[in-house]
Formats: sequence, structure tokens, C-alpha cells
Amino acid sequence: MGALPIINHFLELTGVNAALQRFVPQPGSRDRLPPAVGVGILLRNILVSREPLYSLRDWCRRVEGSLLGLPGSGVELLNDDRLGRCLDKLFEADRAALMTEAVVQAARSFELNLEELHNDSTTVTLSGEYVDAKGQRRNGKPTHRIAHGYNKDHRPDLKQLLYLLTTTAEGAVPIWCSVEHGNTTDDKTHIGTWSVLRELVGRPDFLYVADSKLCTRENMDHIARHGGRFITVLPRTRGEIQSFRSWQKKFGVEWIEVLRRPNSRLKDGPDDVFKAYESQFPSDEGYRIVWIWSSQKAECEGLSRRRRVARATEELQNLAERIQAPRSRVKDAVHAQELAKAILARTRTEELMTVAVEVQEEERFKQATPGRPGKQTVYVRVPREKLQLHWSTQAEALEFEQAMDGIFPLVLNDRQMSLKDVLLAYKHQPRLERRFEQLKSVLEVMPVFLKSPSRIEALLFLYFLALLIHSLIELQLRRQMASEGRADLPLYPEERACDRPTADRVLHFFGDVRCHRLLNPSDGSCRIFKDKLTQRQAAILQMLGMSPSHYFTGIQEGPRKS
Repeated sequence: MGALPIINHFLELTGVNAALQRFVPQPGSRDRLPPAVGVGILLRNILVSREPLYSLRDWCRRVEGSLLGLPGSGVELLNDDRLGRCLDKLFEADRAALMTEAVVQAARSFELNLEELHNDSTTVTLSGEYVDAKGQRRNGKPTHRIAHGYNKDHRPDLKQLLYLLTTTAEGAVPIWCSVEHGNTTDDKTHIGTWSVLRELVGRPDFLYVADSKLCTRENMDHIARHGGRFITVLPRTRGEIQSFRSWQKKFGVEWIEVLRRPNSRLKDGPDDVFKAYESQFPSDEGYRIVWIWSSQKAECEGLSRRRRVARATEELQNLAERIQAPRSRVKDAVHAQELAKAILARTRTEELMTVAVEVQEEERFKQATPGRPGKQTVYVRVPREKLQLHWSTQAEALEFEQAMDGIFPLVLNDRQMSLKDVLLAYKHQPRLERRFEQLKSVLEVMPVFLKSPSRIEALLFLYFLALLIHSLIELQLRRQMASEGRADLPLYPEERACDRPTADRVLHFFGDVRCHRLLNPSDGSCRIFKDKLTQRQAAILQMLGMSPSHYFTGIQEGPRKS
């Protein structure tokens, strides 16, 4: 059984089961397995035990079939071809409407606050050529191009799809996702995403928070013109950065402390301090700029810069020794300069250090003719270039970076938000990034064992639903902990405390719950024996809004058919 009763409970609360039955096309005459049932099995498998399609039958044999919605001996209907056709049916369904219904139901059931939404993107990297994945239509619906692009998994050699996700501020609950072509740039996605969110929320004045790709005139003007609010980061390449540094150097900046909290890394370390400054000048587009200084960010950036300069210095010293070696392969100044610049690029110190190659002429004399030297031997002068590498740090560039340590600018169009509220809204953004980490590490969206672009898109939709269920389990549990005044839960082995329980930890906590059937071969009767839940498991169920007595209610009576 494992944690399947918990998953089914949250699938009912979000209306996902009913939505799948309603939106996934009904089975045809050749479909022995209802597509909605097959899709539901895939979703539960993603949540509990990530398996490729060809091994799902073996997984289902180990699981109570009635908890998967399988009728009778339905386990034998499962194979990779049939489950693949279920994904085809899901692709043909109105997934946008299905997603909207599930999110609206989740918002009602869990009272989600949609006043502040966060958007970001990641890449789903795929191994393979995918020669035919060029965006062609399937059953009248377009697919997306699997192509090379800016890969956030640091695999530029592989093709990808762009995966967009929008979450709430509290609990980072996913409320919308979409898949785009692999070579789509992030700045081209925000207008479409914001327009969909406006329809989902029902009004335009929610706060939309995104990274620096939102910071284009077209994106910001569109949101502001339609009554929306946004917060984004000013890119480091913008001219306002240099203008602020000049203003700071000439007139100084009066920082205002807006937040102080205990050190998140060292128990006895200094407090993490955040200060803010209201810019006297708007952005080039006319929007408000708030400058933020973080003590932790300043410390990290200073340490990173010192390490980069030290590494560059060490590599340049090694290069200088190679150049001056008697049998050096670096023969000319151009080659030496290229090697030195490559070091600066690799250590990201191009703006902090300069290198120069000095060419000195060295005289060497050799015999004009072969033979043993004597009094009459004639020598000729042979000039030879000797290369010497010089490098130095740029004092002005170092001063500029040191002055900007820990500082980042936020652009927004809300004139009423306080400096502290602006900072707190932006600091919810890393929670969304942790959802991407969960997508790739816990749910293991990669590697993708599919080749059909339409099936891949359908599978990624199921991963959105899996993230939704995961986040709601965490939200419910942490809300209940806060209401009960509990700082942690004994979820780890040996009853060790877990102060921020994750859904994966909770599901694993119930992984060994089983039911047993004892068959009497003489009369065919069957008795069912159920594991007794521990006190800790019963307490967790109550915090999740489930009654421990109902944990086993979904079990099919009688002998199990397989």
C-alpha cells in the first residue's frame, strides 16, 4: 500500500481524478485499459516510485490494485505500448482546462493565496537526436520543437524543452505550467504567461515576480498597461548600474535596514542583514528602482572574487613558466596572449585583471659551417624572440566590484509597497527554484524514456500534477505544525527531528505499510490482515486531514486478482 492512500486523498481534494475522467478522451473500441486509469497509474508511479513504462506492470503487481483504480485483473493489461497510448490520449485532451480545474479546486480546498505569484523556467534535457521533433502537428494539435538552446543543466550538447512554472508565494504551490520550444528565450514567454494567469486569478492586479528576463520594455509595459503589478531584477548589463555606482561614489547612499534575522549558515555567526535604498531616479522605462544590500550576499561575492583572482594568478604563473621553458611550444606572442585570455575567461576575471606579453630579443651565436670549432671558425648571430608574461589587477574595476558587493536592484511599478515588502516578495523566488530541484532530483524527470514529442509533453503535464500534490502535502503539514506550535516532526530514523518536512520524506515514512490476504484453498474464502499504523504515522495522518481509521478503506475485499 505504501503512501498511496495519502496520494489518493490529495488527488480527491484537488479533483484531479474527476478531471482526468472528464477531460481525457473516453476509451475506444480497441482500448481495453481506460486512458484516464492509465494516466492515473502513471501519475501515482511518478509520486511514489519513478519507473519506465515497461516496468510499470511489475510495480503494479507489488501494489494494492484497488488503490490504483485497476479493475479485477487489470494489472495484466499494463504494458508500455498501452500506457504510451494513454499518454497520446492525454496529449489530445484539453490539458489547459484540466489544469485550470485542478488548480481552482486546490485553491478552494487549501485556501491558496493568489495575490502574489512567482514565475521561472528550467530546461528538460533530452538524450537523443529527435530529428523528427520539429513542431509538427499531431491529431490537429501542434507539438513543440525539441532543439538546442541555452541549457540550464549545463549540457549544451543535448537538445531540450523549456519548462515554465508559476507558483504561489506561500508554500510555492504550482498553479500553472507550460512547455515551450527548446530554443525559446525566457523573455518571450512572460506576456503569454501573465495573460493566462490573469484569466486564472480573475483579475490583473496580482503581484507577478520573475527574474531579470522579465525586465524588458515590452514585458513591463504590457503588464503595467493592463493593470498588473510586477517585481523583477535589473540585469547587470543595464546602464542604471553604472549610474548608481557613480552616484554612490559621489554623494553616498543612506541605506535603511529593513530586515535582520539569525545567521542561516552558522549558529553563532553574525545576523543576516538586509538594507534598502529608494533610487532617486527611475529606470529607463520610467519604473521604480529599489536597491537591496545583503550582508550574506556581500560576503559570498567578496569570497568568490578573491578565489577567482587567486586561481587566475596561479594559472597565469604556470603559463609563464611554460612560456619560458627551454622547449616551450608557445612560440609567438599571439599564441601566448590567447592562452592568457582563455585563463581570464575561464576564471571570470576578464574585467578584474589585465595581461600583456613582452617580446624581448635574445642573441645567440652559432657556427656558420659544420665541423669542430677552431681559430678560423666563423660565427653568425641568430636573433631569437623571448616571451615574458606580465599581469596585474585592475584597481578601478576591483573597487567598483567591491562597492557593489551584496547589492542588487529590483524594478517594480507599485509605488505603494514598502521597502521591506518589496524585499520579502522577491525573497519568495528561491522557493520556486527548489521546486525545479525537486522536479529533477526527487521526481527524476530526467532521463526521459520516450521519443514521441507528444508523449513527452503529456508526461511533463503529469509532472506538474505531481509537483502540485507534493507541494500541497508540504503546505498542509507545515500549516498544521504552525497552528499546533510544533517546531519539528520525528520523521527521520531513530525519531530524529525534521523541522521542514518534505512530501518525499512523508511518503517514504509510510512506504512499508502493507495489507495481507490469507486464502483458504478449500472454500476460496479470504481474510485480510492490515498492518497497524504506528503512533507517529497516525499523528501525521491527522495533521494531513486524514483519519487513521480510513487509511485502509480503499482496499478491495476478497482475493486479489492478478
